[in-house]
Amino acid sequence: MKFALAQINSTTTVADNLDKVRDYTNRAAETGAEFVVFPEATMSAFGPGLRDVAEANTESWRAAMAQLAADAGITVIVGEFAVSGEKVINLLAVYSPQGERRDYAKIHLYDAFGFKESDTVVAGEDPVVIDLGGESLGVTLCYDIRFPKLYAELSRRGAKLAIVSASWGAGKGKVEQWQTLARARALDSNMFVAAIGQADPEVSGVDVPKKGPTGVGHSLVSDPFGHVISSLEGEEALEIVEVDLAGADKAAEAIPVLTNAKLGY
Repeated sequence: MKFALAQINSTTTVADNLDKVRDYTNRAAETGAEFVVFPEATMSAFGPGLRDVAEANTESWRAAMAQLAADAGITVIVGEFAVSGEKVINLLAVYSPQGERRDYAKIHLYDAFGFKESDTVVAGEDPVVIDLGGESLGVTLCYDIRFPKLYAELSRRGAKLAIVSASWGAGKGKVEQWQTLARARALDSNMFVAAIGQADPEVSGVDVPKKGPTGVGHSLVSDPFGHVISSLEGEEALEIVEVDLAGADKAAEAIPVLTNAKLGY
């Protein structure tokens, strides 16, 4: 499977974010990638007025994403928002070139490190596995990566690759936590893990809101044995990755942690 990681910084200007998504998607399509995955909060960065942004832009954003996937001939996986009452839903949406759309609503909200996502976001309830080119992929968002049972469930449902799309909060040790968690989820679920985050705005020079998680970069792909097979630094970048998903079966045979698990976990 060949895919692209689009490590970008989004802002609260949806039109600018859309232009950037178009650029990176077209570049990914030119490489022959089957899909391109963008960070959490690509439609709009976290910041004040997020519900108003979602209310004004969700319909046009979705139409633009559907058209982009069709025109470029590539599946686009992208972080976006939709209105839910007085709050929003934090979504990772999948747009196919055939006009199909699926999404995952973030289950674990980021109420940590002094930020409270649940003040403005409604939590999802259901894990999601999608079919892409005959392969099963799990889709997750950011803080989800700290919860191993979710990834074990995705693996039990047949996923061989889990995508975690993030706008990772910066701070002391946060890059190391991000890298360690991605490799750990690969190891304890017998899956490849593609961890794609917003770039580090201090490196990229993009002006992002200071209220809320921004990004640290350092996106990576881990194989099911915890080996990093592709990684980025802090800047905005497009990374093309090729993996043989049969490696997930080999890992499950060699280290059958889910089969050996007791008490259902």
